[in-house]
Amino acid sequence: MTLPPLNALRAFEAVARLGSFKAAADALFVTQSAISHQVKNFETWLEAPLFHREGNRAILLQRGVELANSLSLSLTEIDAACHRARSDNGCNELVIAAIPSVAMCWLIPRLAKFKEAHPSIETRIIYAIHGYEIDYSDVHIAFSFLSNEPQGADVDASFFLSGDSLPVCCPALLEQHGESLDHISDLCSLGLLHDGDTWGWQRWFDLNGNEDLGPLQGTTYEDFNLLRVAVLSAQGVALCPLAMVQPDLEIGALVQLSDRRMTYGSDYYLIRSKRVPSSMQAHIDIFSDWALSERKVGLRH
Repeated sequence: MTLPPLNALRAFEAVARLGSFKAAADALFVTQSAISHQVKNFETWLEAPLFHREGNRAILLQRGVELANSLSLSLTEIDAACHRARSDNGCNELVIAAIPSVAMCWLIPRLAKFKEAHPSIETRIIYAIHGYEIDYSDVHIAFSFLSNEPQGADVDASFFLSGDSLPVCCPALLEQHGESLDHISDLCSLGLLHDGDTWGWQRWFDLNGNEDLGPLQGTTYEDFNLLRVAVLSAQGVALCPLAMVQPDLEIGALVQLSDRRMTYGSDYYLIRSKRVPSSMQAHIDIFSDWALSERKVGLRH
């Protein structure tokens, strides 16, 4: 029996499940052209089209819908079987995926405390990339920044930390500036730093009665960790999540410039996988309880 090309099967199933070639490429960490090439190979092997193509649009045909449904079930069963086999090899390593901000600012600085309290639990820390789907067959616990609490049969989620942000800067920047901040608009004179785009600062000023500042200037950073380094280096003032910069505020590396918060509509969540063998469930529960407890300790201090 001649098997269909397995990589092409996976590519097609991802396109059908996620709704676009680009989303499938992002999920599988390949280029969009590679996905397109795999799907065309699959159609050639089938000797039948799976999509109706109109210009740059590709609409799934009925045969494609039916095939995708069967493939999703089959691939899920294969994944579960392989995961069970791998979990039975005696490895009880707890895999924790965290977005870079949580990994650098919250988790890693506290991980030694967890190891001290639970030396028998081996951990492996990996990155969770914001906006990308997490494979919970390979991850036991994840820390993510989301607009809504994740739902699903395979996961159990808990609110972890607020995403509310406040304006902060390095004390040295205030000393260099040498002026008091009598008005909210005076923050602009310190040099604004932006996380991803200028929307956050624009919205913050609008909410606080400064709607006529015009286009906002300042360097934009692709992610929070880059922004945090820039703020600590006295390059400007930024809106930073209080939960992530609280340690910097406590040691005086940063100073809070206003109590007026900016709510982005997203918060930090701790997510537990349910697709685990019983041997790992106790470790997941122990770590989750520790993390939630440590979160409360951090908020009190």
